[in-house]
Amino acid sequence: MSDSKKNTTPPSSGITRRSALKGFAATGAAAAAAQVAPGAVRYVQAQTSEPLKLGFQVHRTGIGAAYGRWYERVVNACVAEINANGGIAGRQIEIVAEDDGTDPKRGAEMVEKFATQHGVDIAFGTLFSHVVMGSAPRAGELKLPYYVVSEGYHVASGALNRYTFQPGITDVRSQVMSMAPWVAGNLGKKVTMIYPDYAFGHDHRDYFSEAMKKQGGEIVELIPIPPTETSYTKYFPKIPSSTEVLYHVMVGPGVLTFVKELGEHFGSNRPELFGFIDSLEAVPLASPGLEFLEGTYFWEGYPRYAQPDQTPYDKHYRQAVGVNDDGASVNDPKDISTYSHMFGCWETLYTIKQAVEASGYKGPKDKAALVEATEAITDIPWSNQHPQGDKVFNGKMHQVFGHQNISQVANARLDVVHRTSIEDGMYENDTDYTKMPL
Repeated sequence: MSDSKKNTTPPSSGITRRSALKGFAATGAAAAAAQVAPGAVRYVQAQTSEPLKLGFQVHRTGIGAAYGRWYERVVNACVAEINANGGIAGRQIEIVAEDDGTDPKRGAEMVEKFATQHGVDIAFGTLFSHVVMGSAPRAGELKLPYYVVSEGYHVASGALNRYTFQPGITDVRSQVMSMAPWVAGNLGKKVTMIYPDYAFGHDHRDYFSEAMKKQGGEIVELIPIPPTETSYTKYFPKIPSSTEVLYHVMVGPGVLTFVKELGEHFGSNRPELFGFIDSLEAVPLASPGLEFLEGTYFWEGYPRYAQPDQTPYDKHYRQAVGVNDDGASVNDPKDISTYSHMFGCWETLYTIKQAVEASGYKGPKDKAALVEATEAITDIPWSNQHPQGDKVFNGKMHQVFGHQNISQVANARLDVVHRTSIEDGMYENDTDYTKMPL
């Protein structure tokens, strides 16, 4: 990844990786006993050859279907790789997939079905935050380890329970606070925000507003949009003329319509645009009507396009999943992946593998040990198992922290112009799930 094109050095959050790791190490005696730092995993010989059953909660239908299709593709590729290399603690993985319809009520039903009908060892996979919020309480009641592949602040906020983890993707609060200094320093300080009107969008609203104020910035207008909206032109006249930066994040099947209508509204006279790639996940940048995006900026969790300094880990991951250097399916270049998010499934499965092997998990009676082993994870190295980058996991918050990327649209592709440090996105709060009983 390249450094920022423009002259900006985001101020540090004041939390260094060393100090953070020191704090995380206080997770508890169980953490110290487990000694599960990457590279020193305490592998335990499994006493059973029964498959390890993982319940995969997937958005096959509903507004998350585009993500769900690629999440499932990544899961299948990762499970094939793990099984080909001996499985987890000598046990093959068996995936039990259920469609939650991107619906919170149905999500809770799927979690219960995993536990009571399928008898899975672990559940994982949920992305959309309202589904996480609907499903996680039931996982806690059932004492079912539940590894979500979301990015909402819901886990780290302390609103959930000891059985719910978010070990694959950095949460929105961390993402936006790490990028706000670059936005304020390079694009402008008077910001209008357009965001989906539910928990995920509210995280953007609350924490980007807070982060911009710390940079001397100002949110001049907030424009929430219902997630079921199909036309957006009626919202754009609300954008004040004083806006220097339009911050946009939209999700669901209407994203292409949203971006096209945004271009029609502004024409050639637009403010600086900073969007989350959620607004264009699974959408070709060369689509007619998107020409106005040239020169604008996007957040990417994992850059869709292979960069000049591509790592061997990214090459390995793309090949395993079947994605080319443009972020599209190798079998169909028109089939654009949800590259910025779907890596979370890959990395979460390898985190589950690490925790299962460290805990000596053999069956449901070992779920408490599995939870404690996950909480004991700290420093995660950049590797084939974690191709997006190195990370730090906070066992008290059950949340991972990693690097974020700011990319510019150039010649209908995305080039990374700034990559944040992990420390840029670290924050402190009072969440400590380890104090909850198991």
